Amino acid sequence: MSFIADKQTLEDLNLLGKYKQQSIFNLFNAVKTAGGEKLLGEMFQNPLNDHEAIDGRSAIFNYFQAKKLSFPFSNEQFSTMEHYLNGVSGNNYPAVLISTLKKKFLDVLIKDEEYQEIKKGLQHTISALNNCKTFIDLLEDSDSPMYDDLLYVKNILVELKLEQLSQESENTRWPLLKVIKVDHLLRTVMKSALTTVLEIFYQLDVYISIAGLAQTKGFSYAKALPKESNILTAVALRHPGIEKAVANPVSFSQNSNMIFLTGANMAGKSTFMKSFGINFYLAHMGFPVAAREMVFSVKDGIYSSINVPDNLNMGYSHFYAEVLRVKKVAEEVSSGKDLVIIFDELFKGTNVKDAYDATLAVTASFSEHRNCLFIISTHIIEAGEALQQTQENIKLLYLPTIMNGSIPTYTYQLQPGISSDRHGMMIIENEGILELLGQV
Repeated sequence: MSFIADKQTLEDLNLLGKYKQQSIFNLFNAVKTAGGEKLLGEMFQNPLNDHEAIDGRSAIFNYFQAKKLSFPFSNEQFSTMEHYLNGVSGNNYPAVLISTLKKKFLDVLIKDEEYQEIKKGLQHTISALNNCKTFIDLLEDSDSPMYDDLLYVKNILVELKLEQLSQESENTRWPLLKVIKVDHLLRTVMKSALTTVLEIFYQLDVYISIAGLAQTKGFSYAKALPKESNILTAVALRHPGIEKAVANPVSFSQNSNMIFLTGANMAGKSTFMKSFGINFYLAHMGFPVAAREMVFSVKDGIYSSINVPDNLNMGYSHFYAEVLRVKKVAEEVSSGKDLVIIFDELFKGTNVKDAYDATLAVTASFSEHRNCLFIISTHIIEAGEALQQTQENIKLLYLPTIMNGSIPTYTYQLQPGISSDRHGMMIIENEGILELLGQV
């Protein structure tokens, strides 16, 4: 079963999207090639849920981070080579011979450029592959986690006798039969092998670029454990997309599987929850995380409810949309899946009494599913006080507000307990809203 993260969760955490402002994908998208970018997108859309596979991918990133290499190719170099290799040639030598002879005839007769494009593409490809061989030579150590792939590439490039082809390409004007012979070699005989070579270099592009980002940002690599362990511990976890973000510790276990979070508006609740969700997702990709340390048991997926929209076309109010979201998550939790659940302000679309009763009942019921981990935030601090009396597995945390005279300031540092901050009216007064309305 693949890792679960539905559309709502992906949007809440702003994980995907090349063209979405400040998406986590864009943060990590420092690759040089179109093939590398495509592979990066596939990794983002398909997190892993096997602890060995996760640790294996993290080890590759860590290896290249220690190497401190840069990927010495541009997208133009690889796209030109890929365009040439994917061009129509022929299934066998006679077919290539006939096709190329026709193109040469048209080149002489009407100055058709197709034959010249073949020559340019062929010679560019030889040059680029020769550069690939030089780069591979820098990665020959047997402790490389990609040793088998790199050895495969090296053997293919040696088999092509690239050095000889490169010298011939530079020093002579290739006769027609030479062009046909080499074109047949590259685009027919070796096409499948060279396609694999390109795919391995796209992997190198991703691994090297992400390793470089981890080094620059001060990210680390999470340690994955089997799901039976049912723990998650992070030291100095922060939002990966916010410069100088405030870091917080996070810990869960079988006997402490829920965080009940309170705090004033602007105290940082939503940012903390997004930070946790994003890093949890990245950890399941085997990617570097914005934390000093992180150890986690793999889960089946993640669901969030942070920015639940109403649906006017279907007649759904905001409250009913919230209820449907909670129902969806409840169905998934009740099915026995091991999940991480993030709810930001449950039932904020209804009156205070109903919100209190619903928050208390739903939170207590969710917390009994000890195989899942939960973060639930609310402004209804009375619900936290009631839960404290009955649920020993719920950890009560809050984000404090410090008053500087009549001006609230925020530490963004988690504290144990329940917030008693009630500064909404003070903020309204500070903004002069009542004076504007003539009430003061």
